[in-house]
Amino acid sequence: MMQRDRRHLEGTEPAMEQRMEPRKASDWMVALLDAPGDAALHAGLARWLAADPAHARDWEEIRHTYEVMGMATPLHRSEWAVAGGAGPRPVSSLKPEESASPPADGRVVAFPQRRRALVLALAAMAACLAVILLPDAVLRLRADHMSARGQIMELALADGSVVQLAPDSAISVDFAEGRRAVTLLAGQAFFEVKPDPAHPFEVTADTVRTTVLGTAFEVRDAHDVISVAVREGRVRVADASAAEVLTAGDWVRFGPGGAHQRGSMNPQEVAAWLDGRLIARDMPVEQAVAELRPYYRGVVILRGDSLARQPLTGVYSLKDPDAALEAIAAAQGARLYRLSPWITVISGG
Repeated sequence: MMQRDRRHLEGTEPAMEQRMEPRKASDWMVALLDAPGDAALHAGLARWLAADPAHARDWEEIRHTYEVMGMATPLHRSEWAVAGGAGPRPVSSLKPEESASPPADGRVVAFPQRRRALVLALAAMAACLAVILLPDAVLRLRADHMSARGQIMELALADGSVVQLAPDSAISVDFAEGRRAVTLLAGQAFFEVKPDPAHPFEVTADTVRTTVLGTAFEVRDAHDVISVAVREGRVRVADASAAEVLTAGDWVRFGPGGAHQRGSMNPQEVAAWLDGRLIARDMPVEQAVAELRPYYRGVVILRGDSLARQPLTGVYSLKDPDAALEAIAAAQGARLYRLSPWITVISGG
């Protein structure tokens, strides 16, 4: 297993460095939280607001979002302090015209080291709320079985076959009139199929259909990529553009536009998630984080296109997603922030 740097990443903020004037409302918010008493910074904000009416609208929106975040994440509120013992005046309470100059009474708000981390999630707040508060009602209506976040669900089908659903996965089942058909609607599933030559077992994911007589294999729907991997036995996998016959250790991925790839692996590593493992071999960080999200009871935000594309190799525990995220961040020299028990940000710069 890859050696992990166990340092506590939340407390490693470097001293503030010289930086260019912010260009976006969210960047202005970060700068003001870092230096609320900086007159030059407030003057620069005033110029930025006056330069374009859209800037004022963006600032008002980011103020409002910060206020919502402040109400939703009181975890660090006890760490706030104000010179003289008075309560803080959060940036979110300022109107655009008020924020153009420092507070008249000369007060300076002291924020904790993790104040930047709070703002890192502002732009993603709407997405966070959607993930937490707005479950996919359409998917629920289509699914016969649906696993919860952090839960592996085992199902015994009517023919004696067994399906194990990874977290955040869903299937529909059709066994009417002698059919043995399963549709993977979301996520990933591992199938152990009871042989029945007279009635082939079929699994459909998007446009990809896998046909078997008796075998054990995994099917995964990663939105625009459908993959199938075989642990034992033999399957036929096809879509409109191609067909492949797979045996133990073989895998195939079908991507957008009919593109597909084929390869091989250790058959015992097929569906390693059943053993609580994420095995990464030159896997992009973005994909590794996506693999961990269903096991993390909250929202994981990955910042930085360069970080997202970096290759990652190692074995990570799905049973301890917090430790796995820390290890991924450490391996890439990235920063990990925990904004609350349910929001984690990994930032590449």
